[in-house]
Amino acid sequence: MRRVLAAAAGVAATCLLASVASAATLDTVKQRGQLQCGVSEGLFGFSEKDAQGQWSGFDVDFCRAVAGAIFDDRTKVTFVPLSASERFKALKDGRVDLLSRNSTWTLEREAGLGLTFAGITYHDGQGFMVARSLDVSSALELDKAKVCVEAGTTTQLNLGDYFRANSITYEELSFPSAAEALKAFEAGQCNVLTRDQSALYAERLKLGKPGEAVVLPDVISKEPLGPVTRSDDVAWSNVVQWVNFALVNAEELGVSSTNLTEAQGSTKPDVRRFMGAEGGLGKMLGLSDGWAQQAVKASGNYAEMYERNLGVQSKLGIPRGLNQLWSMGGILYAPPMR
Repeated sequence: MRRVLAAAAGVAATCLLASVASAATLDTVKQRGQLQCGVSEGLFGFSEKDAQGQWSGFDVDFCRAVAGAIFDDRTKVTFVPLSASERFKALKDGRVDLLSRNSTWTLEREAGLGLTFAGITYHDGQGFMVARSLDVSSALELDKAKVCVEAGTTTQLNLGDYFRANSITYEELSFPSAAEALKAFEAGQCNVLTRDQSALYAERLKLGKPGEAVVLPDVISKEPLGPVTRSDDVAWSNVVQWVNFALVNAEELGVSSTNLTEAQGSTKPDVRRFMGAEGGLGKMLGLSDGWAQQAVKASGNYAEMYERNLGVQSKLGIPRGLNQLWSMGGILYAPPMR
């Protein structure tokens, strides 16, 4: 009997230690009073800092949504600009609590680096921007091209795969940052720049003469972009994951930053659970029951975030496409909140 009790006590102690460990990041963020969020060094539409030091963009808004869910205050977040080569190390070393930096979800990054992706916030694909003077309309016409690419990215790996698979020769010029790759393209060191399609639309706007560059229609890869956490903290990963899902569910439910007061009076069960009026879902995440509506209040629902930063009414003018809700012809889908 004593052995059974001792074993049970050991299991309980192990579970308690695991619970304490898994709650570490959320507790640290609450005690600090600030979320530390890693973003890109500057990608229009996703994360960019203006002359007054104010950050904006789709990835930035996601950080604010997480801060809103935790603190009910979208301003309680510090943005840490990170290059592609340093982003994952900065996350693993604890310099940031969360990485919201147009990062592609891959097996190697999760299983190899010990990270956890909290779902997909943007379905993208790699493409090519070329000098108009090259006079091509397809990536298959890029034989012997000089291609600028950012080092240490899946983009660089996909580039090699694509040209080898199609028996096309090319010269690769790799650079430690996206800014340097773009500068080299504009200076004529290369006549092709490859990045995710969304990033190419953003980079094109930075050129002195945007009309002299063309984004080809070819998409050569799947690039599911999403926020990243460390894999040793399941509770924290759950918080980030469900903020992501909440923003999508909010759009599907018709809950937006402009009608939260109306939604609070809804009699629909799924809306009441979302708003925290019933279900007690917040406690399961270590948050208040109003966490989901607080996230929407901070940044808007998914549609609001997309249209403000990336959509057809923004400077980028990117149609929703695959990033439309599953019920509207896209593949954007979130588990139910219940």
